[in-house]
Amino acid sequence: MRTNDNLLSIFALGGINEIGKNMYVIQYGEDMVIIDCGGKFPDESLLGIDLIIPDMTYLEENREHIRGLVVTHGHEDHIGGIPYFLKKINVPIYATKFTLGLIELKLEEHRLVRDTTLIPIDSRSELELGQIKVFFFKVSHSIPDCLGIVFETPEGTVVHTGDFKFDLTPENNQYSDIHKMAEIGKKGVLALVSESTNAERPGLTPSERIVAGHMDEAFMKAQGKLFISTFASNVNRVQQVVNYAIKTNRKLVLLGRSMVNVVSVAIERGYIDIPEGMLIDVNDIDKISPERVAILCTGSQGEPMAALARLASGSYRGVSIYPGDTVILAASPIPGNEKDVSRIINNLFQLGANVIYGSGSSTGMHVSGHGYQEDLKLMITLMKPTYFIPIHGEYRMLHHHRLLAVSVGVEKENTFIIRNGDVVDIEHGVARQTRDIPSGDTYVDGMGVGDIGEMVLRDRKQLSEDGMLVIVLTLSKNEQKLISDPDTITRGFVYVKDSEELIKEVNRLVKKTVNDMRGENLRQWNVIKQNVKKTVGQFLFKETKRKPMILPIIIEI
Repeated sequence: MRTNDNLLSIFALGGINEIGKNMYVIQYGEDMVIIDCGGKFPDESLLGIDLIIPDMTYLEENREHIRGLVVTHGHEDHIGGIPYFLKKINVPIYATKFTLGLIELKLEEHRLVRDTTLIPIDSRSELELGQIKVFFFKVSHSIPDCLGIVFETPEGTVVHTGDFKFDLTPENNQYSDIHKMAEIGKKGVLALVSESTNAERPGLTPSERIVAGHMDEAFMKAQGKLFISTFASNVNRVQQVVNYAIKTNRKLVLLGRSMVNVVSVAIERGYIDIPEGMLIDVNDIDKISPERVAILCTGSQGEPMAALARLASGSYRGVSIYPGDTVILAASPIPGNEKDVSRIINNLFQLGANVIYGSGSSTGMHVSGHGYQEDLKLMITLMKPTYFIPIHGEYRMLHHHRLLAVSVGVEKENTFIIRNGDVVDIEHGVARQTRDIPSGDTYVDGMGVGDIGEMVLRDRKQLSEDGMLVIVLTLSKNEQKLISDPDTITRGFVYVKDSEELIKEVNRLVKKTVNDMRGENLRQWNVIKQNVKKTVGQFLFKETKRKPMILPIIIEI
């Protein structure tokens, strides 16, 4: 670790050139403050992986310098890695009331609540974390209680925007604190670290009020049961559903564990108002008329085990979608989820449902929680930074965000597009990016964290594509020769009964390979296995153009 007492450093361990697992660090001298600790869901190439979190090796090595973890808001890509972080590094966590509620749910699952210091903050809070003073400002997003963060250091002020947009008519009346942002900019901002998700989209992000009008219309027109799928964390959208369910005299059912958990936290902490008696159990759906039921469920991103996917496939016990029912997808697919979402929409149409989906002004069932180009330019204009670092986006988004910064007056040479692990050092007012630290992905698979590497994933990929072949060899311990024909077992490669000649030829090749080695290397099991794998592999590729995993097993008798 570099220990220059006058050095200000800014770097990311996640969230650069990707959407997800956000984790950023501000360091002055020997004081480090971490911003967010998120998780990211794997794509279909990461077979069996449950979650991706940042590689925290550098933080473990420098744990004595970490003064705290400050959380901007409660989305999964900003809090999903916290339990795994706390198991390695136990530091105080600072977050708003609603965000702490969501964090507590995760810590309860991991049995970490008792051992964790959770400190509530709001936009008026001020912290002193070593030599770094921290204060906050309110921003609008698609979840309550979102904050931007200001770090005052002896070198200068760094601002981290969090996820934001400028919604002048927010549904929850949590307005962006534009006046405070302007005051921060007036005092002087050395570096602005700003999210880039919608940097390619021109204009201003539409207000959440657009959704309200379209949802009102959909509720009024719906004939049968009404299903609404959205992010569980989008409390504003959930409250809209509650309001229109009340207006159309519908009872409300919650499907999906995360939906039940988040709504429970929101009710408990005063962020959602649901009249007593309105929520009913899933088992009571058939007891009332379909026109009086609204079902709020998870699965808007096409997750195969979430409620919406199971409803679309007809496999959700106790609840069915019938012709004439209405399904609203009140969320847009995250990049990479489009195929899964399309599959579910097709299944819903096949069931005869009336499906309403899409964002923008046409269908209007979703608006983004991230700022478009004009929102991003407004933030830069308010802050007037000397240096600009775009984060939270893929490379093209960071590139477009840099162009926006230059267009509103930031010098191009004062902008930095970095990768995870790249460090921007600022000393005596001059910023440089000349070094990096270890970074990368850590895979969570069941109870295992970080124990699945590229070799295991490569094996899983091979098994999923070409299957496997197990060849059991029984050797005489004394004479070191085969005492029975090889026994070949296949899984996912060929069906044995339909490929008897192929399997016979494999056994013949194995027998010949082992016999040819007699008296030479027959006591070296690794040599036998390598020769068997090579011979059988070449034969199978020639015959089938496939490369199954070949596992020779030797038994001595």
